[in-house]
Amino acid sequence: MADDELEAIRRQRMAELQAKHGDASNNQQGEEAKQRESDMRNSILAQVLDQSARARLSNLALVKPEKANAVENYLIQMARFGKLGGKISESGLIEILEKVSQQTEKKMTVKFNRQRVMDSDDEDDY
Repeated sequence: MADDELEAIRRQRMAELQAKHGDASNNQQGEEAKQRESDMRNSILAQVLDQSARARLSNLALVKPEKANAVENYLIQMARFGKLGGKISESGLIEILEKVSQQTEKKMTVKFNRQRVMDSDDEDDY
């Protein structure tokens, strides 16, 4: 991704943020801003993902939209900071998915709290 392209994307994003915060009360402008942001995200993802990785990400978005959004945000940030060295293949996307899954994985523990029945003595005679 060339520096000129990144600079154009940054300028476009800055203009969108200013428009969004400046006069977002108008519904039409809000929808247009959302559409522009969506288009910008799609163009960045098209530049950093190859076709098979893009298909996998869209399949993930159908099943788990929150996780797909997290992966998209991660990829966009990596692209903005220039940390991606070319297009990501499907196997590279799988590695990124595993990283995001590990970061967002919730640790679940089950704790049993057993309470004693009110006994007057500890020894039970049967």
